[in-house]
Amino acid sequence: MSLTPVQDLRRIAEAVSQLHGETVRDVEIRSDCRQLRVTLTDGQLLLISVLLDDAGKPRLDVDLLRAVEETDQRQLEVRFEETE
Repeated sequence: MSLTPVQDLRRIAEAVSQLHGETVRDVEIRSDCRQLRVTLTDGQLLLISVLLDDAGKPRLDVDLLRAVEETDQRQLEVRFEETE
């Protein structure tokens, strides 16, 4: 049995704790059962995955993805052209 490092558990606990009071809109699981995607009503996604490390051992990974907030600021587009 492999143990999950404490820093990974802290990161996972922090991601999940931010969901307190949120409402789940949808839950999907990949056909190979290696990823669970939880969609919340506010647009956030909680991804729970099993990843393999370099030695081939499974590792639990949890990410909380938030929608990008739109602002009135415009991005500056800069193009670089090659000169000879």
